[in-house]
Amino acid sequence: MATMTQRRNFGSDNVTPMAPEILNALIEANREPVHSYGDDAYTQALSQRLCEVFETEVTVYPVTTGTAANALALSVLAPPFGAIYCHETAHIVTDECGAPEFYTAGAKLIGLTGAQGKIRAADVGSHVEFAHSMGVHHVVPSALSLTQATEWGTVYTVGELAAITAVAHEHGLPVHMDGARFANAVAKLGVSPADCTWRAGIDVLSFGATKNGAMAAEAVVFFNKAHAREFESRRKRAGHLWSKMRFLSAQLLAYLKDDLWLHNARHANSLAATLSSGLAQLPGARLAAPTDANEVFIELPLQLIERLEKDGFEFYHWPAPEGFTGTVIRLVTSFDMPAIAVTEFIQAAQQHAQQLA
Repeated sequence: MATMTQRRNFGSDNVTPMAPEILNALIEANREPVHSYGDDAYTQALSQRLCEVFETEVTVYPVTTGTAANALALSVLAPPFGAIYCHETAHIVTDECGAPEFYTAGAKLIGLTGAQGKIRAADVGSHVEFAHSMGVHHVVPSALSLTQATEWGTVYTVGELAAITAVAHEHGLPVHMDGARFANAVAKLGVSPADCTWRAGIDVLSFGATKNGAMAAEAVVFFNKAHAREFESRRKRAGHLWSKMRFLSAQLLAYLKDDLWLHNARHANSLAATLSSGLAQLPGARLAAPTDANEVFIELPLQLIERLEKDGFEFYHWPAPEGFTGTVIRLVTSFDMPAIAVTEFIQAAQQHAQQLA
């Protein structure tokens, strides 16, 4: 039976408990001593498993948080005087407290505009060309970071990724992908993980699991081993080398076993699609972005929003994009959210809308 909290909390997919399969894997990994700092069977098996998932040889480094994964990955791609191009709403810009700048020892994040959280290939080229025209006066173009799924819940198609990475590589920029919700993106695209990463030009991926059932487990996955040469030392210096790394690797192994990661993501995506469709029919409602993954961004009448909040539903008010003058909210569905939670939210919204009509 779902608790009231599970049925009313649409604030984030960080609020969830652990997936039972992952919790059980931690218990199993806790039965006996093993070697430390990644010299264990779990971490070795994880490397092999991710090679299978991505259909190529990869270099894998488990870490505990998405911020660590992003910031440390970027630290091996950009020098202190470098420029890292990303979307202006990217998590590395708005929610990581300067960690990328700190771990790169000063690289500058340059946020690009783009509707619904997506960068345009042409904009990457024009910004890099401008930087080169400024010579020594401008930070040196060094890397591109893409978020998949984006901060607006949208998903880059394989074609869009390939077009953007082609421009980046043409200008000598390696491409990082923030995959905090990578599973939701893969589930939406219906393609192989390889097709929407290295085959589409991605050089390094922050492979997220925490939002989709893990306790605290992410992995930095390098498709180009040359970019990984300093990572081990940077991870240690940053305090992110776990001595009992088996507990990270065990989580990720369970996450990948029998495609649990995609099963969880499909469930969350499906609930978001139902929620989006139901709310979009309300008077005065307007979606602020397509619902590709497990986040719904929608403009609703303020009185309706206030009534839903009084009912105990939790969600975030969100900065309205260009062209929206009302109140936009973000609703997030998760791997363990029961379907009744979405049904109850839609029914409550419909009832309040009728009363306000």
